[in-house]
Amino acid sequence: MSKKNTAGLIAGIASAIVLAAFVIVLVIPASREVFKTLSSEHPYIMGFIKFGLLATVGEVLALTIKKKSPQCPFYIGWRMLIWGVIGVAITFMMKAYSFGVAGMMENGLLPGQGDGFWNRLLRAFYTAAVMNLTFGPTFMATHKCTDKYLELRHAGIRKPGLKGVIGGVDWHGFVSFTLFKTIPLFWIPAHTLTFMLPAEYQVIVAAALSIALGLILSLKK
Repeated sequence: MSKKNTAGLIAGIASAIVLAAFVIVLVIPASREVFKTLSSEHPYIMGFIKFGLLATVGEVLALTIKKKSPQCPFYIGWRMLIWGVIGVAITFMMKAYSFGVAGMMENGLLPGQGDGFWNRLLRAFYTAAVMNLTFGPTFMATHKCTDKYLELRHAGIRKPGLKGVIGGVDWHGFVSFTLFKTIPLFWIPAHTLTFMLPAEYQVIVAAALSIALGLILSLKK
């Protein structure tokens, strides 16, 4: 077995272990309570861990499906670190947008008040829409650039530079597909449901959504 196949197999096994571990933690009542406590008391550390692990697993699964054999993304350690940092940013932004929208609704700056189901759904939709239409494109573009930087380094370009990275990104595809299609058709509906959940589960579901989208895109291709 080649080194590439071995790395892919190890990445696949590790991904399965990570997914199984998260499922077990959330299913067992005692561990679930510990998870909820840690998520509430250390949101940024937990956001780093959740995204660093789950989003990286999503990349492994998506690449494996695309190539039809066990695959390990190049620079997987750096990818995990990048996803972890993104997880911290998303944790912060989810709180900022949630509290911001709730405050605007309470003060009559947005329609819909009270704790009824439809008002909670409306609040979740506002939060998801505003977050994905403002922070979403910035985050996605940043991640697109980090991906391109790693890709260029892997291709042998030691110092791609900002110009090389920006020039190498398919911005037409990014705008026409990622922004104009995935945001309204996937991210806003999915995050609306996410913001209906208890706060301690929102970040892990947001991370899991990256797995879902990666799988959907791979199967589509």
